[in-house]
Amino acid sequence: MKAQVGDRLIVEGTHTGEGRRIGVIVELRHPGGEPPYVVRWEGAEHESLVFPGPDAHVEAGRGREAALPAS
Repeated sequence: MKAQVGDRLIVEGTHTGEGRRIGVIVELRHPGGEPPYVVRWEGAEHESLVFPGPDAHVEAGRGREAALPAS
């Protein structure tokens, strides 16, 4: 998994009734974009250091979509 500042980290709920969490990556700890990431969570007034698991994925932030190669 690789990301850039401004990308969204989406973590799917792993238990019944648990919703997904969405946050914006605000800081990288490695220049290559590997985890961990500092994430500001939507609807929360805090940031946290996140080591994403298999239930997480990254979506390109606004402005990056056009720069990504088509899959």
